[in-house]
Amino acid sequence: MATMLANKYVVVHSKNIWDADLLGAQMKMNSHLHAIILAGGSGTRFWPLSRELYPKQLLRILGDQTLIHQTLKRTLSCVPISRVFVVTNRSQADIVTLQLREWKRDIQKNIIVEPEGRNTAPAIAMAAMKLVVRDPAAVMLIVPADHVIKGTRKFAEAVNLGTKLAGDGHLVTLGVNPTAPETGYGYIKPNMRNQLEAQGALKGYRVRRFIEKPDVAKARAMLRSGGYFWNSGIFLWKASTILDELALYQPKLLRDIKKICRLQNSSAGLNDNVMKMYGRLPSMPIDTAVMEQTSKAAVVPVSFVWSDIGSWSSVGDIASKTKAGNVVNGNVVDLGSENSVLFGNHRLVATIGLKDMVLVDTPDATLVCPKSRAQDVKEVVSILKKRNARERLEHQTVFRPWGSYTTLDSGGGYKVKRLTVHPGAKLSLQRHRERQEHWVVVRGKAKVTRGEQCLELTVGQSLDIPKEMNHRIENPCSEILEIIEVQQGPYLGEDDIVRLQDMYGREVCS
Repeated sequence: MATMLANKYVVVHSKNIWDADLLGAQMKMNSHLHAIILAGGSGTRFWPLSRELYPKQLLRILGDQTLIHQTLKRTLSCVPISRVFVVTNRSQADIVTLQLREWKRDIQKNIIVEPEGRNTAPAIAMAAMKLVVRDPAAVMLIVPADHVIKGTRKFAEAVNLGTKLAGDGHLVTLGVNPTAPETGYGYIKPNMRNQLEAQGALKGYRVRRFIEKPDVAKARAMLRSGGYFWNSGIFLWKASTILDELALYQPKLLRDIKKICRLQNSSAGLNDNVMKMYGRLPSMPIDTAVMEQTSKAAVVPVSFVWSDIGSWSSVGDIASKTKAGNVVNGNVVDLGSENSVLFGNHRLVATIGLKDMVLVDTPDATLVCPKSRAQDVKEVVSILKKRNARERLEHQTVFRPWGSYTTLDSGGGYKVKRLTVHPGAKLSLQRHRERQEHWVVVRGKAKVTRGEQCLELTVGQSLDIPKEMNHRIENPCSEILEIIEVQQGPYLGEDDIVRLQDMYGREVCS
Protein backbone atom coordinates (compact mmCIF):
# COMPACT_ATOMS: atom_id res chain seq x y z
CA MET A 1 0.00 0.00 0.00
CA ALA A 2 1.31 3.44 -0.86
CA THR A 3 2.10 6.06 1.75
CA MET A 4 -1.14 7.62 2.91
CA LEU A 5 -0.10 10.97 4.37
CA ALA A 6 2.96 13.13 4.62
CA ASN A 7 4.96 12.47 7.76
CA LYS A 8 4.49 15.82 9.49
CA TYR A 9 3.84 16.47 13.16
CA VAL A 10 3.51 19.37 15.57
CA VAL A 11 6.98 20.39 16.72
CA VAL A 12 7.92 19.72 20.35
CA HIS A 13 10.83 21.88 21.49
CA SER A 14 13.47 20.34 23.71
CA LYS A 15 16.94 21.25 24.94
CA ASN A 16 18.01 17.67 25.58
CA ILE A 17 19.57 15.36 23.03
CA TRP A 18 18.84 11.64 23.01
CA ASP A 19 21.91 9.44 22.65
CA ALA A 20 22.64 5.72 22.41
CA ASP A 21 24.70 5.65 25.65
CA LEU A 22 21.72 6.86 27.68
CA LEU A 23 19.52 4.27 25.99
CA GLY A 24 21.99 1.51 26.84
CA ALA A 25 22.10 2.65 30.47
CA GLN A 26 18.31 2.66 30.66
CA MET A 27 18.05 -0.85 29.26
CA LYS A 28 20.58 -2.11 31.80
CA MET A 29 18.86 -0.32 34.67
CA ASN A 30 15.39 -1.55 33.65
CA SER A 31 16.38 -5.19 33.29
CA HIS A 32 12.91 -6.32 34.41
CA LEU A 33 11.04 -4.08 31.95
CA HIS A 34 9.02 -5.91 29.28
CA ALA A 35 6.88 -4.30 26.58
CA ILE A 36 3.42 -5.56 25.65
CA ILE A 37 2.17 -4.22 22.31
CA LEU A 38 -1.62 -4.54 22.07
CA ALA A 39 -2.36 -5.29 18.41
CA GLY A 40 -5.81 -6.83 18.34
CA GLY A 41 -8.07 -3.82 17.80
CA SER A 42 -10.56 -3.52 14.96
CA GLY A 43 -10.32 0.24 14.32
CA THR A 44 -14.02 0.59 13.50
CA ARG A 45 -13.92 4.41 13.52
CA PHE A 46 -11.34 4.36 10.71
CA TRP A 47 -13.51 2.42 8.27
CA PRO A 48 -13.46 2.01 5.27
CA LEU A 49 -9.64 2.14 5.19
CA SER A 50 -9.53 0.01 8.33
CA ARG A 51 -11.31 -3.36 8.31
CA GLU A 52 -11.83 -5.97 11.02
CA LEU A 53 -9.20 -8.26 9.47
CA TYR A 54 -6.95 -5.37 8.40
CA PRO A 55 -7.25 -2.79 11.19
CA LYS A 56 -5.73 0.63 11.70
CA GLN A 57 -2.40 -0.54 13.15
CA LEU A 58 -1.59 -2.30 9.86
CA LEU A 59 -2.03 0.86 7.76
CA ARG A 60 0.55 3.35 6.51
CA ILE A 61 -1.27 6.46 7.69
CA LEU A 62 1.77 8.63 8.46
CA GLY A 63 5.04 8.00 6.68
CA ASP A 64 6.31 4.90 4.91
CA GLN A 65 5.87 2.54 7.88
CA THR A 66 2.69 1.07 9.31
CA LEU A 67 1.56 2.16 12.75
CA ILE A 68 2.53 -1.14 14.37
CA HIS A 69 5.98 -0.92 12.76
CA GLN A 70 6.40 2.61 14.14
CA THR A 71 5.21 1.43 17.56
CA LEU A 72 7.74 -1.39 17.74
CA LYS A 73 10.63 0.85 16.67
CA ARG A 74 9.65 3.43 19.29
CA THR A 75 9.33 0.73 21.96
CA LEU A 76 12.86 -0.45 21.22
CA SER A 77 14.10 2.86 22.62
CA CYS A 78 13.16 1.46 26.04
CA VAL A 79 13.15 -2.33 25.80
CA PRO A 80 15.33 -4.80 23.85
CA ILE A 81 13.56 -6.89 21.22
CA SER A 82 13.92 -10.06 23.30
CA ARG A 83 11.58 -8.53 25.90
CA VAL A 84 8.91 -7.23 23.51
CA PHE A 85 5.66 -9.18 23.30
CA VAL A 86 2.78 -8.64 20.87
CA VAL A 87 -0.78 -9.57 21.84
CA THR A 88 -3.13 -10.07 18.91
CA ASN A 89 -6.07 -12.28 18.03
CA ARG A 90 -6.22 -15.38 15.89
CA SER A 91 -7.67 -13.64 12.84
CA GLN A 92 -4.86 -11.04 12.75
CA ALA A 93 -1.87 -13.11 13.89
CA ASP A 94 -0.61 -13.95 10.39
CA ILE A 95 -0.65 -10.43 9.04
CA VAL A 96 0.83 -8.96 12.25
CA THR A 97 3.69 -11.45 12.05
CA LEU A 98 4.18 -10.57 8.40
CA GLN A 99 4.35 -6.84 9.12
CA LEU A 100 7.00 -7.40 11.81
CA ARG A 101 9.10 -9.74 9.66
CA GLU A 102 12.11 -7.42 10.06
CA TRP A 103 12.34 -8.80 13.62
CA LYS A 104 10.93 -12.25 12.79
CA ARG A 105 13.57 -14.31 14.57
CA ASP A 106 13.01 -12.54 17.91
CA ILE A 107 9.38 -11.46 17.77
CA GLN A 108 7.68 -14.60 16.43
CA LYS A 109 8.20 -16.56 19.64
CA ASN A 110 6.86 -13.62 21.68
CA ILE A 111 3.49 -13.28 19.95
CA ILE A 112 0.58 -14.04 22.30
CA VAL A 113 -2.52 -15.08 20.37
CA GLU A 114 -6.02 -14.57 21.76
CA PRO A 115 -8.77 -16.73 20.26
CA GLU A 116 -10.69 -13.48 19.68
CA GLY A 117 -10.48 -9.86 20.77
CA ARG A 118 -12.18 -9.19 24.13
CA ASN A 119 -10.83 -5.68 24.78
CA THR A 120 -7.75 -4.82 26.84
CA ALA A 121 -8.47 -6.33 30.28
CA PRO A 122 -8.42 -10.01 29.17
CA ALA A 123 -5.46 -9.37 26.85
CA ILE A 124 -3.42 -7.71 29.61
CA ALA A 125 -4.40 -10.37 32.14
CA MET A 126 -3.24 -13.14 29.81
CA ALA A 127 0.04 -11.35 29.07
CA ALA A 128 0.67 -10.75 32.79
CA MET A 129 0.01 -14.41 33.60
CA LYS A 130 2.56 -15.55 31.02
CA LEU A 131 5.09 -12.88 31.93
CA VAL A 132 5.10 -13.39 35.70
CA VAL A 133 6.12 -17.02 35.15
CA ARG A 134 9.07 -15.87 33.03
CA ASP A 135 10.12 -13.09 35.41
CA PRO A 136 8.38 -12.73 38.81
CA ALA A 137 9.70 -9.15 39.09
CA ALA A 138 8.59 -8.18 35.57
CA VAL A 139 7.39 -4.64 34.89
CA MET A 140 4.97 -4.31 31.98
CA LEU A 141 4.99 -1.39 29.54
CA ILE A 142 1.60 -1.54 27.81
CA VAL A 143 1.54 0.24 24.42
CA PRO A 144 -1.29 0.21 21.85
CA ALA A 145 -0.10 -0.62 18.33
CA ASP A 146 -2.12 2.10 16.59
CA HIS A 147 -1.02 5.35 18.23
CA VAL A 148 1.12 8.14 16.78
CA ILE A 149 3.84 9.61 19.00
CA LYS A 150 6.38 12.24 18.05
CA GLY A 151 9.34 12.45 20.41
CA THR A 152 11.03 9.12 21.04
CA ARG A 153 13.41 10.60 23.60
CA LYS A 154 10.58 12.17 25.60
CA PHE A 155 8.66 8.89 25.37
CA ALA A 156 11.65 6.94 26.72
CA GLU A 157 12.13 9.43 29.58
CA ALA A 158 8.48 9.08 30.60
CA VAL A 159 8.77 5.29 30.47
CA ASN A 160 11.87 5.48 32.66
CA LEU A 161 10.02 7.42 35.37
CA GLY A 162 6.94 5.23 35.00
CA THR A 163 9.08 2.12 35.45
CA LYS A 164 10.41 3.50 38.75
CA LEU A 165 6.88 4.20 39.98
CA ALA A 166 5.68 0.78 38.82
CA GLY A 167 8.51 -0.85 40.74
CA ASP A 168 7.18 0.90 43.86
CA GLY A 169 3.79 -0.75 43.36
CA HIS A 170 1.89 1.94 41.45
CA LEU A 171 -0.30 1.42 38.37
CA VAL A 172 0.96 4.16 36.07
CA THR A 173 -0.63 5.80 33.07
CA LEU A 174 0.92 8.47 30.87
CA GLY A 175 -1.25 11.60 30.72
CA VAL A 176 -1.33 13.82 27.63
CA ASN A 177 -2.05 17.54 27.81
CA PRO A 178 -5.44 18.04 26.07
CA THR A 179 -5.58 20.41 23.10
CA ALA A 180 -9.30 20.15 22.31
CA PRO A 181 -12.55 19.13 24.06
CA GLU A 182 -12.37 15.55 22.78
CA THR A 183 -15.28 13.29 23.75
CA GLY A 184 -13.64 10.07 22.56
CA TYR A 185 -10.90 10.07 25.22
CA GLY A 186 -10.90 9.34 28.93
CA TYR A 187 -9.57 12.12 31.18
CA ILE A 188 -7.42 12.02 34.31
CA LYS A 189 -7.43 14.46 37.22
CA PRO A 190 -4.15 14.18 39.18
CA ASN A 191 -3.72 15.04 42.84
CA MET A 192 -1.11 17.76 42.27
CA ARG A 193 -0.44 17.94 46.01
CA ASN A 194 0.58 14.31 46.14
CA GLN A 195 3.75 14.12 44.07
CA LEU A 196 5.28 10.65 44.08
CA GLU A 197 8.51 11.02 42.12
CA ALA A 198 10.36 13.45 39.86
CA GLN A 199 13.04 13.02 37.21
CA GLY A 200 14.13 16.21 35.50
CA ALA A 201 11.05 18.03 34.22
CA LEU A 202 8.85 14.93 34.61
CA LYS A 203 6.79 14.31 37.72
CA GLY A 204 4.50 11.52 38.88
CA TYR A 205 1.32 12.06 40.87
CA ARG A 206 -1.40 10.00 42.44
CA VAL A 207 -4.64 10.03 40.45
CA ARG A 208 -7.55 11.83 42.07
CA ARG A 209 -10.13 10.50 39.61
CA PHE A 210 -10.80 9.26 36.07
CA ILE A 211 -13.49 10.74 33.82
CA GLU A 212 -14.56 8.35 31.09
CA LYS A 213 -15.38 9.93 27.69
CA PRO A 214 -17.31 13.05 28.78
CA ASP A 215 -19.90 14.90 26.71
CA VAL A 216 -18.89 18.06 24.84
CA ALA A 217 -19.99 20.47 27.58
CA LYS A 218 -18.02 18.65 30.28
CA ALA A 219 -14.96 18.27 28.03
CA ARG A 220 -14.99 22.02 27.32
CA ALA A 221 -15.31 22.81 31.03
CA MET A 222 -12.33 20.60 31.89
CA LEU A 223 -10.26 22.14 29.10
CA ARG A 224 -11.03 25.65 30.40
CA SER A 225 -10.29 24.83 34.03
CA GLY A 226 -7.00 23.07 33.27
CA GLY A 227 -5.34 20.39 35.37
CA TYR A 228 -6.85 17.50 33.40
CA PHE A 229 -5.03 15.11 31.07
CA TRP A 230 -6.07 12.69 28.38
CA ASN A 231 -5.58 9.05 29.31
CA SER A 232 -3.15 7.88 26.62
CA GLY A 233 -3.78 4.16 27.16
CA ILE A 234 -0.04 3.67 27.77
CA PHE A 235 0.47 1.95 31.13
CA LEU A 236 3.31 0.69 33.35
CA TRP A 237 3.00 -1.70 36.28
CA LYS A 238 4.49 -4.83 37.75
CA ALA A 239 2.88 -7.96 36.35
CA SER A 240 2.31 -9.21 39.90
CA THR A 241 0.64 -5.91 40.90
CA ILE A 242 -1.88 -5.89 38.06
CA LEU A 243 -2.71 -9.54 38.78
CA ASP A 244 -3.30 -8.68 42.46
CA GLU A 245 -5.62 -5.81 41.46
CA LEU A 246 -7.47 -8.01 38.97
CA ALA A 247 -7.95 -10.57 41.74
CA LEU A 248 -9.43 -7.80 43.89
CA TYR A 249 -11.70 -6.10 41.34
CA GLN A 250 -12.27 -8.75 38.63
CA PRO A 251 -11.84 -12.11 40.40
CA LYS A 252 -13.96 -14.15 37.97
CA LEU A 253 -12.11 -12.77 34.94
CA LEU A 254 -8.76 -13.66 36.49
CA ARG A 255 -9.93 -17.17 37.46
CA ASP A 256 -11.07 -17.78 33.90
CA ILE A 257 -7.79 -16.46 32.45
CA LYS A 258 -5.84 -18.80 34.74
CA LYS A 259 -7.90 -21.76 33.51
CA ILE A 260 -7.34 -20.74 29.90
CA CYS A 261 -3.58 -20.41 30.42
CA ARG A 262 -3.46 -23.87 32.01
CA LEU A 263 -5.36 -25.34 29.07
CA GLN A 264 -3.07 -23.62 26.59
CA ASN A 265 0.01 -24.89 28.39
CA SER A 266 -1.29 -28.46 28.42
CA SER A 267 -2.48 -28.52 24.79
CA ALA A 268 0.02 -26.06 23.25
CA GLY A 269 -2.62 -24.38 21.13
CA LEU A 270 -6.06 -22.84 20.74
CA ASN A 271 -8.25 -25.90 21.17
CA ASP A 272 -12.05 -25.82 21.23
CA ASN A 273 -12.26 -25.52 25.03
CA VAL A 274 -9.89 -22.56 25.08
CA MET A 275 -11.80 -20.83 22.29
CA LYS A 276 -15.18 -21.36 23.95
CA MET A 277 -13.97 -20.16 27.36
CA TYR A 278 -12.28 -17.09 25.91
CA GLY A 279 -15.37 -16.22 23.89
CA ARG A 280 -17.40 -16.12 27.12
CA LEU A 281 -15.07 -13.61 28.80
CA PRO A 282 -16.47 -10.10 29.28
CA SER A 283 -15.30 -7.55 26.71
CA MET A 284 -13.81 -5.10 29.18
CA PRO A 285 -11.17 -2.33 28.99
CA ILE A 286 -8.50 -2.29 31.69
CA ASP A 287 -9.57 1.27 32.52
CA THR A 288 -12.98 0.26 33.86
CA ALA A 289 -11.85 -3.18 35.06
CA VAL A 290 -9.12 -1.83 37.35
CA MET A 291 -7.83 1.72 36.85
CA GLU A 292 -11.05 3.53 37.77
CA GLN A 293 -11.34 1.49 40.97
CA THR A 294 -7.82 1.00 42.27
CA SER A 295 -6.15 3.13 44.95
CA LYS A 296 -2.75 2.54 43.31
CA ALA A 297 -3.29 4.63 40.15
CA ALA A 298 -0.61 7.18 39.28
CA VAL A 299 -0.09 9.49 36.31
CA VAL A 300 3.01 10.90 34.63
CA PRO A 301 2.03 13.98 32.56
CA VAL A 302 4.02 14.03 29.30
CA SER A 303 4.84 16.64 26.68
CA PHE A 304 5.38 14.54 23.58
CA VAL A 305 2.90 14.79 20.70
CA TRP A 306 0.37 11.97 20.90
CA SER A 307 -2.72 10.88 18.99
CA ASP A 308 -4.64 7.64 18.86
CA ILE A 309 -6.02 8.76 15.47
CA GLY A 310 -9.38 7.76 16.83
CA SER A 311 -11.43 9.08 13.92
CA TRP A 312 -11.11 10.60 10.47
CA SER A 313 -11.55 14.09 11.88
CA SER A 314 -8.42 13.67 14.03
CA VAL A 315 -6.21 13.03 10.98
CA GLY A 316 -6.09 16.75 10.35
CA ASP A 317 -4.50 17.33 13.76
CA ILE A 318 -1.28 15.51 12.82
CA ALA A 319 -1.08 15.43 9.01
CA SER A 320 0.17 18.04 6.58
CA LYS A 321 -2.53 20.29 5.09
CA THR A 322 -3.04 22.46 2.06
CA LYS A 323 -3.43 26.22 2.40
CA ALA A 324 -7.19 25.67 2.53
CA GLY A 325 -6.78 23.32 5.51
CA ASN A 326 -7.44 20.12 3.58
CA VAL A 327 -5.72 16.78 4.09
CA VAL A 328 -5.44 15.36 0.57
CA ASN A 329 -4.24 11.88 -0.36
CA GLY A 330 -4.39 9.83 -3.53
CA ASN A 331 -5.86 10.60 -6.94
CA VAL A 332 -7.94 13.62 -5.91
CA VAL A 333 -8.93 16.71 -7.94
CA ASP A 334 -10.43 19.40 -5.69
CA LEU A 335 -12.04 22.75 -6.40
CA GLY A 336 -12.57 25.10 -3.48
CA SER A 337 -12.94 22.68 -0.54
CA GLU A 338 -11.93 23.78 2.98
CA ASN A 339 -10.89 22.02 6.20
CA SER A 340 -11.75 18.61 4.79
CA VAL A 341 -10.15 15.15 4.75
CA LEU A 342 -10.04 13.84 1.17
CA PHE A 343 -8.70 10.30 0.70
CA GLY A 344 -8.63 8.86 -2.79
CA ASN A 345 -7.30 5.56 -4.04
CA HIS A 346 -6.34 4.52 -7.56
CA ARG A 347 -9.46 5.81 -9.28
CA LEU A 348 -10.06 9.52 -9.69
CA VAL A 349 -12.05 11.32 -6.97
CA ALA A 350 -13.30 14.85 -7.77
CA THR A 351 -14.54 17.16 -5.00
CA ILE A 352 -16.05 20.64 -5.28
CA GLY A 353 -16.73 23.12 -2.49
CA LEU A 354 -16.73 20.75 0.46
CA LYS A 355 -16.35 22.29 3.91
CA ASP A 356 -15.49 20.42 7.11
CA MET A 357 -16.16 17.09 5.39
CA VAL A 358 -14.60 13.63 5.27
CA LEU A 359 -14.44 11.69 2.00
CA VAL A 360 -12.64 8.33 1.93
CA ASP A 361 -12.73 6.22 -1.22
CA THR A 362 -11.57 2.59 -1.42
CA PRO A 363 -12.09 0.05 -4.24
CA ASP A 364 -15.21 -1.44 -2.60
CA ALA A 365 -16.58 1.21 -0.22
CA THR A 366 -16.82 5.01 0.06
CA LEU A 367 -17.42 7.12 3.16
CA VAL A 368 -18.83 10.67 3.06
CA CYS A 369 -19.70 12.52 6.27
CA PRO A 370 -19.22 15.82 8.12
CA LYS A 371 -16.09 15.89 10.29
CA SER A 372 -18.38 16.49 13.27
CA ARG A 373 -19.98 13.06 12.70
CA ALA A 374 -16.75 11.13 12.13
CA GLN A 375 -17.10 9.26 15.43
CA ASP A 376 -20.37 7.76 14.12
CA VAL A 377 -18.52 5.65 11.54
CA LYS A 378 -18.50 2.84 14.11
CA GLU A 379 -22.31 2.78 13.84
CA VAL A 380 -21.99 2.13 10.11
CA VAL A 381 -19.71 -0.80 10.89
CA SER A 382 -22.32 -2.13 13.35
CA ILE A 383 -24.94 -2.07 10.59
CA LEU A 384 -22.57 -3.86 8.21
CA LYS A 385 -21.97 -6.48 10.88
CA LYS A 386 -25.71 -7.12 11.20
CA ARG A 387 -25.89 -7.51 7.43
CA ASN A 388 -22.89 -9.87 7.52
CA ALA A 389 -21.32 -7.64 4.86
CA ARG A 390 -17.86 -8.56 3.64
CA GLU A 391 -16.89 -4.86 3.51
CA ARG A 392 -16.60 -4.69 7.30
CA LEU A 393 -14.15 -7.60 7.41
CA GLU A 394 -11.60 -7.11 4.67
CA HIS A 395 -10.63 -5.22 1.54
CA GLN A 396 -10.86 -6.55 -1.97
CA THR A 397 -7.12 -7.22 -1.64
CA VAL A 398 -6.23 -9.43 1.33
CA PHE A 399 -2.63 -9.89 2.42
CA ARG A 400 -1.16 -13.25 3.39
CA PRO A 401 2.39 -14.32 4.41
CA TRP A 402 2.95 -15.63 0.88
CA GLY A 403 1.57 -12.56 -0.94
CA SER A 404 -2.03 -11.44 -1.49
CA TYR A 405 -5.28 -12.16 -3.27
CA THR A 406 -7.75 -9.72 -4.82
CA THR A 407 -11.41 -10.60 -5.35
CA LEU A 408 -12.23 -9.46 -8.88
CA ASP A 409 -15.82 -10.71 -9.15
CA SER A 410 -18.26 -13.00 -7.35
CA GLY A 411 -21.81 -14.25 -7.73
CA GLY A 412 -24.03 -17.25 -7.16
CA GLY A 413 -21.70 -20.25 -6.98
CA TYR A 414 -18.56 -18.56 -8.34
CA LYS A 415 -15.72 -16.24 -7.34
CA VAL A 416 -12.80 -14.88 -9.36
CA LYS A 417 -9.51 -13.93 -7.67
CA ARG A 418 -6.06 -12.71 -8.65
CA LEU A 419 -3.34 -14.40 -6.56
CA THR A 420 0.03 -12.66 -6.21
CA VAL A 421 2.80 -14.89 -4.83
CA HIS A 422 6.14 -13.45 -3.70
CA PRO A 423 9.42 -14.91 -5.03
CA GLY A 424 10.35 -18.04 -3.06
CA ALA A 425 6.97 -18.14 -1.30
CA LYS A 426 4.37 -20.87 -1.35
CA LEU A 427 0.82 -21.36 -0.18
CA SER A 428 -0.06 -24.05 2.31
CA LEU A 429 -0.68 -27.61 1.14
CA GLN A 430 -4.48 -27.72 1.35
CA ARG A 431 -7.76 -29.02 0.02
CA HIS A 432 -11.36 -27.80 -0.11
CA ARG A 433 -14.54 -29.65 0.83
CA GLU A 434 -17.02 -27.46 -1.07
CA ARG A 435 -15.33 -25.97 -4.11
CA GLN A 436 -13.29 -26.73 -7.19
CA GLU A 437 -10.77 -24.31 -8.68
CA HIS A 438 -9.37 -23.42 -12.10
CA TRP A 439 -6.00 -21.63 -12.32
CA VAL A 440 -4.48 -19.62 -15.19
CA VAL A 441 -0.93 -18.25 -14.90
CA VAL A 442 -0.78 -14.65 -16.16
CA ARG A 443 2.69 -13.70 -14.93
CA GLY A 444 5.79 -15.65 -13.89
CA LYS A 445 6.16 -19.39 -13.45
CA ALA A 446 4.33 -21.62 -10.96
CA LYS A 447 5.34 -24.87 -9.35
CA VAL A 448 2.12 -26.73 -8.57
CA THR A 449 1.37 -29.74 -6.39
CA ARG A 450 -1.83 -31.47 -7.59
CA GLY A 451 -2.49 -34.71 -5.73
CA GLU A 452 0.55 -36.89 -6.43
CA GLN A 453 1.65 -34.73 -9.37
CA CYS A 454 4.27 -31.97 -9.34
CA LEU A 455 3.88 -29.65 -12.34
CA GLU A 456 5.26 -26.41 -13.75
CA LEU A 457 2.94 -23.85 -15.33
CA THR A 458 4.05 -20.85 -17.38
CA VAL A 459 2.12 -17.83 -18.69
CA GLY A 460 -1.05 -18.88 -20.49
CA GLN A 461 -1.15 -22.40 -19.09
CA SER A 462 -4.03 -23.54 -16.87
CA LEU A 463 -5.02 -26.33 -14.50
CA ASP A 464 -8.16 -27.67 -12.76
CA ILE A 465 -8.22 -28.58 -9.04
CA PRO A 466 -11.19 -30.84 -8.14
CA LYS A 467 -12.86 -30.82 -4.73
CA GLU A 468 -11.02 -32.72 -1.97
CA MET A 469 -7.75 -32.85 -3.94
CA ASN A 470 -4.58 -31.81 -2.11
CA HIS A 471 -2.87 -28.90 -3.85
CA ARG A 472 -0.29 -26.16 -3.44
CA ILE A 473 1.12 -23.23 -5.44
CA GLU A 474 4.80 -22.25 -5.18
CA ASN A 475 6.81 -19.47 -6.80
CA PRO A 476 10.31 -20.86 -7.47
CA CYS A 477 11.47 -17.79 -9.40
CA SER A 478 12.85 -14.34 -8.58
CA GLU A 479 9.89 -12.45 -10.08
CA ILE A 480 6.29 -12.09 -8.92
CA LEU A 481 3.87 -14.91 -9.79
CA GLU A 482 0.28 -13.96 -10.66
CA ILE A 483 -2.54 -16.45 -11.12
CA ILE A 484 -6.21 -15.93 -11.95
CA GLU A 485 -8.26 -18.35 -9.88
CA VAL A 486 -11.89 -19.20 -10.66
CA GLN A 487 -13.74 -20.92 -7.81
CA GLN A 488 -17.00 -22.83 -8.26
CA GLY A 489 -19.14 -24.49 -5.65
CA PRO A 490 -22.07 -24.11 -3.22
CA TYR A 491 -19.84 -22.47 -0.56
CA LEU A 492 -16.81 -20.26 -1.28
CA GLY A 493 -15.87 -18.94 2.17
CA GLU A 494 -12.24 -18.64 3.25
CA ASP A 495 -12.86 -21.11 6.07
CA ASP A 496 -13.31 -23.92 3.51
CA ILE A 497 -9.59 -24.61 3.70
CA VAL A 498 -8.22 -27.82 5.20
CA ARG A 499 -4.57 -26.86 5.74
CA LEU A 500 -2.21 -29.86 5.76
CA GLN A 501 1.26 -28.26 5.71
CA ASP A 502 2.41 -24.67 6.11
CA MET A 503 5.80 -22.96 6.14
CA TYR A 504 4.52 -19.92 8.07
CA GLY A 505 3.55 -21.67 11.30
CA ARG A 506 -0.21 -21.42 10.76
CA GLU A 507 -2.48 -24.03 12.29
CA VAL A 508 -2.73 -27.27 10.29
CA CYS A 509 -5.04 -30.26 10.53
CA SER A 510 -3.53 -33.30 12.17
